[in-house]
Amino acid sequence: MSDGEKIIIRKVKQRGDHGGHHGGAWKVAYADFVTAMMALFIVLWIIAHNANIRESVALYFRDPEAVHKTASGVLNGTKGVKPFSNPKSTAPPLQPHSSEEETKPSEEAKAKEAETLRQEGDKLKRTIAAIPDLAKFKDQIEITMTKEGLRIELIEQSEGLFFDIGSARLKQDAIKLLKLMASRIGAFPNDVTIEGHTDSRPYAGSGYNNWDLSTDRANAARRVLEEGGIRDRQVTSVNGYADRRLKTSSKPYDFSNRRVTILVAFAASGRIEPKPAVAPATGPLIPPISIVGKS
Repeated sequence: MSDGEKIIIRKVKQRGDHGGHHGGAWKVAYADFVTAMMALFIVLWIIAHNANIRESVALYFRDPEAVHKTASGVLNGTKGVKPFSNPKSTAPPLQPHSSEEETKPSEEAKAKEAETLRQEGDKLKRTIAAIPDLAKFKDQIEITMTKEGLRIELIEQSEGLFFDIGSARLKQDAIKLLKLMASRIGAFPNDVTIEGHTDSRPYAGSGYNNWDLSTDRANAARRVLEEGGIRDRQVTSVNGYADRRLKTSSKPYDFSNRRVTILVAFAASGRIEPKPAVAPATGPLIPPISIVGKS
């Protein structure tokens, strides 16, 4: 190289090179992060929809040493995780719950509910006896426990204690009685069935018979109960039986066969859980009650 020659250094700028801090390496890291998060959410979703997997994961966190390295793994059920037999641990392994066992009321729960209904029925009768306007009804109210639930019958007298004779019109004191009962029945979750009954004496009016009378009386009782505090849709049926279900079958014309029955069925869950009373009333709250009104 002679002294007159110049050295020219040319810097070639690569296409796509925008400087160090403008590189695209962060995109790769971000894509890996998003992929990992997606995988995590998929795993969580699978766990949330499989009871066996949830129990396996719970066992793992309770005792990680219990995990067996198998091809099935935790996500295939409980085969990949088994309880670790730790002699120092007294905690029992998790057991799957049977939905049938959870919903089916136990015999103990049924017996407890029946006893509660019986006690509250007695309280209701004492409350009625303590109210001057209603005390005359106390001997005409029968409260019994049946396999369906609590049945309360308002048994009619010969002169017509609850209804006008031959009519579906309730007397004023009978309306007060039904509203008192309704304020208590409405505080419990039990379903209610209302029945009307008559004796075998033919109805005198033409075009109207005991079927009509028994049904109309049951429906009249329903209206008063709903006005007094029975919850919406708590009454599941209103039935009129005429003289087909006599209370005193040996005396088909006896006035005791005329009645209206309100059956408070056992709760499906086998438990009684009082709810706030719809309307205040004197005396203790009572669970579902059957009421029998007769004219």
